[in-house]
Amino acid sequence: MSDNTTHTLQQQNEYHKLTLWERVSYGFGDFANNLTFGTVGGFLLLYMTKVNAIGLGIASIIFAIVRIINVVWDPIVGTFVDKHTSKAGKYRPWILRAGIPLMIFALLLFAPLPFVKGNVAWAFIIYFIMDLTYSVVNIPYGSLNASLTRDAESVDKLTSTRMMLANGANLLVYTLFPMFVQMASPKDNHLQDTGLFGLKLSLGTYTDSSARNAWFSVYLVYAILGAIAFFLCYRFTKERVVATAEQTAQVKTTDIFVELKNNRPLVILGLFFMLAFTFMFFMNTVNGFFNQFVVQHSPWMGAIGLVSSIPGIVFPIFWPRLKKIFGKKGFFNFFLGMFVVGELLIWFGQ
Repeated sequence: MSDNTTHTLQQQNEYHKLTLWERVSYGFGDFANNLTFGTVGGFLLLYMTKVNAIGLGIASIIFAIVRIINVVWDPIVGTFVDKHTSKAGKYRPWILRAGIPLMIFALLLFAPLPFVKGNVAWAFIIYFIMDLTYSVVNIPYGSLNASLTRDAESVDKLTSTRMMLANGANLLVYTLFPMFVQMASPKDNHLQDTGLFGLKLSLGTYTDSSARNAWFSVYLVYAILGAIAFFLCYRFTKERVVATAEQTAQVKTTDIFVELKNNRPLVILGLFFMLAFTFMFFMNTVNGFFNQFVVQHSPWMGAIGLVSSIPGIVFPIFWPRLKKIFGKKGFFNFFLGMFVVGELLIWFGQ
């Protein structure tokens, strides 16, 4: 086979039309990541302070220290991944190499062991390791997206599919997780209104130390689901757009900082996402406290989570069409406007 023929076949392979199963398989990675990131981000602080008897100030410091370390850790991970490859690919292997340990470390955060209660060192070390491991999964996973295909239509559909699965995981996390934990919590367990169309369930106090086994048991199921999802993502995706050895050799840890220095649009985009994700993480973290101590009706946690999850599952179906109507910038502004209006309604509706 001539070099020209090989090059042509490679180009055709890079513009491969992704099948529905390939898109779903990739989206399983988002599903698994959100089962971990959503649960830890949305409920770990509540668990640490109300169930595991760690002071709010100490817990906040733990979170802050780990976030600061991430600023340095993430570029190191990205560079290392870009410079190494294997027979299984450059990005795919990390989904299993780090994905399964990620689920284990996340599960250990809710371990109902006697010495864990109130143990600041344990909480810090396990959360620290888990968060570093999350980067080792999520950074290669994000890069895998661009290596699946260059076909623009497939990329648009892939984005919609992965967001549907990501928000499907959010549904499990923000709607069902607190409900399942309350159902398994022994203290004051009695029939209560869930806020879901008159549905009443036997719910207990999930912010009491007696609920430690309930938290662990429910998250154990989620961890198993996440591990299966990571395996499916690894098994049924294929890297087609691969960097050359010359391109890989030029990658440096400092590249991102050089780009930030010279690329003003990237700086603006980076600042936007920093603010957006900070705000989103803040909202997710305080959500449990808000329902427990402001709304004072924790049984409604599932109902409130359902309301916030449904748009994220439904809207991605229409994203490709909306992009064609509004254009990328108009599409972005449209949903940003919806986000701002929604947050204002929450704020002034308190």
